[in-house]
Amino acid sequence: MSTLKELTDVTLAFRHERNWKQFHTAKDLALCLSLEAAEVVELMQWRNGAALDAHLAENKESLGDELSDVLHALLLLAHDNGIDLGAAYVAKMRKNAEKYPVEKAKDRATKYTEL
Repeated sequence: MSTLKELTDVTLAFRHERNWKQFHTAKDLALCLSLEAAEVVELMQWRNGAALDAHLAENKESLGDELSDVLHALLLLAHDNGIDLGAAYVAKMRKNAEKYPVEKAKDRATKYTEL
């Protein structure tokens, strides 16, 4: 298992070896993140239910590749902006727990403002 720091270090080394930091503005990394996320969605387009499950199982490597591209952009964007992604995630989950208390949110796909 790799930590976020280890994954970030691998990502930074990859970028450094290619001298690509010059191309990685916050805006461009955010655009990259969005585009890579769209490629994840594209794998699922026009499929639902069992057909979607089967397609994803058959294309597990492609899904992993696309999710890794999302993670790549996310790790760089967090690093370059001084965000401890692990700490930010834990803090956000605490906020989510407050917005979605179990007793109100369990078994419901309702936005917190409507609970």
